[in-house]
Amino acid sequence: MDEHDWLAERFEANRAHLRAVAYRMLGSLSEADDAVQESWLRLSRADTSDVENLGGWLTTVVARVCLNMLRSRTSRREEPLGVHMPDPIVSREDGIDPEHQAMLADSVGLALLVVLELLDPAERLAFVLHDMFAVPFDEIAPIVGRSPAAARQLASRARRRVQAAPVPDTDV
Repeated sequence: MDEHDWLAERFEANRAHLRAVAYRMLGSLSEADDAVQESWLRLSRADTSDVENLGGWLTTVVARVCLNMLRSRTSRREEPLGVHMPDPIVSREDGIDPEHQAMLADSVGLALLVVLELLDPAERLAFVLHDMFAVPFDEIAPIVGRSPAAARQLASRARRRVQAAPVPDTDV
């Protein structure tokens, strides 16, 4: 197996995780897929001989791609035509009641993604990576271009803003 095939195999092993990170950052499946595809392109062009933790490296890359996409939205002042509701994820896993899963997705997932729209890109990234994916602040800091203490502050500020936000009406 040559290096390109090995990288492709490792990338595919991490794809679901990368897509989950990107989806939680962006709130859109199509944008999440774009971010994951961009991370594959960056991986295929990069010299990974010094990379010890490829999964961590890929998470960093997809997080940076998402951060750039969020900043681009802000700089272009993109506004949705109506109330923005993130794309729901519908899947069936054995042993899980589909009705229960749908209720959870409606009440928690969509509401959280709507609330995440209130955060600035760096806060959103720190919050999602740390609180949802347990990425340490030492790894988040270089992604957002701040110290680990400042990254911790970003996540803390985001947590306070999420907790203080009114619960959006998901019945709209």
